[in-house]
Amino acid sequence: MPVQITSRADAEALIQEQLIATIQQDAPKQSIFMQLARKLPNMTSKQTRIPVLDMLPMAYWVNGDTGMKGTTRQAWDNVFLTAEELAVIVPIPEAVVDDASFDIMGEIQPRVMEAIGLRVDGATIFGVNRPASWRADILTTARQAGNNVAPGTSPNYYDLLLGEGGVIGKVEESGRMVTGAVSSMAMRAKLRGIKDNDGRPIFKSDMQGSTQYALDGAPMYFPQNGSFDQTRAQLIVGDFSQAVYAIRQDVTVKILDQGVIQDPDTKQIIYNLAQQDMIALRVVFRMGWALPNPATRMDTGRTLCSFAYLEPATALTAQTVTFTVKNGSGDSAAAVPEARVEIDGVRKLTGADGKTAFSLEAGTYQAKVSAKGYATVTESVTVASAAVSKAVALTAV
Repeated sequence: MPVQITSRADAEALIQEQLIATIQQDAPKQSIFMQLARKLPNMTSKQTRIPVLDMLPMAYWVNGDTGMKGTTRQAWDNVFLTAEELAVIVPIPEAVVDDASFDIMGEIQPRVMEAIGLRVDGATIFGVNRPASWRADILTTARQAGNNVAPGTSPNYYDLLLGEGGVIGKVEESGRMVTGAVSSMAMRAKLRGIKDNDGRPIFKSDMQGSTQYALDGAPMYFPQNGSFDQTRAQLIVGDFSQAVYAIRQDVTVKILDQGVIQDPDTKQIIYNLAQQDMIALRVVFRMGWALPNPATRMDTGRTLCSFAYLEPATALTAQTVTFTVKNGSGDSAAAVPEARVEIDGVRKLTGADGKTAFSLEAGTYQAKVSAKGYATVTESVTVASAAVSKAVALTAV
């Protein structure tokens, strides 16, 4: 008579899998911009005005005992923070929530917070999905000021970062000190490969402790929330205290069990929460930011930038847009020097020939042109795949 047993296969229906009490996942990563930039008091309306020093007074030597003393003036400008909204809705059937072995809502909320940080960093630093009311991002502002450093075919990263004409030097030329550096994770290996003239690594590492990364005393950060765009920059340095932000509405979370969910494009109703026994997690966040860039003795025209960046091996495609500002449109019109041309919050001054140039990606831009003694005008400029020349005629007032 054969010996028989009750095998695992026979009892499989009675064997319950062990469920680990934790979900294997990485910790949520928050916004690096909001960590480094200067936080202002919360906004009380959609738009907040910041008075910014725009013109500095001057002093003059007096010629002799009876010489005439010169006069001077000081002026201020307004910089505006406009609050824009980040929001998302996560619909979930109630049955799924009831049957889950974990707190689904508790698991979703930290990931939504991480997504908010990703969007904030992407818009403020790289201009990704930037709201139309916001000023130009940090990289675009740095590029207009000439603070972009190309790595070349055989890059010497020590000179590119710390040498004359490197990214730190670019910031110092604006009269600012670098307070922090932000880079992609891929940059760590390049930094470890930097050696001094004697062949010794600049960033020393050992087997017992983590490598401390800093550039000229400024700490380095390597965002892990997915926001760093390696196609636009390898590394960004700057005086992050010059970037400010304010919160209009801190992150609010609301659980909805009534209403409908529509497709944002077609407006078609996708879910009816009450009819389909569903709930929806709604998260809303509103904030604004700015680069006030007050006038300093080293930047009286407020045209410099306190940020610089190292370009990737293949730089993004941008076109030169040249503005020529004159005091009229006829043949006798003369160039207007020191006219202000402003695009998305970035300001440049014309030279003695009435010209100034921007480096812009494809798109349509509104340029605000002003000069003392002339009426301010706004010109539309469309950039495609070639350089653009734009003539601007000002009218005296």
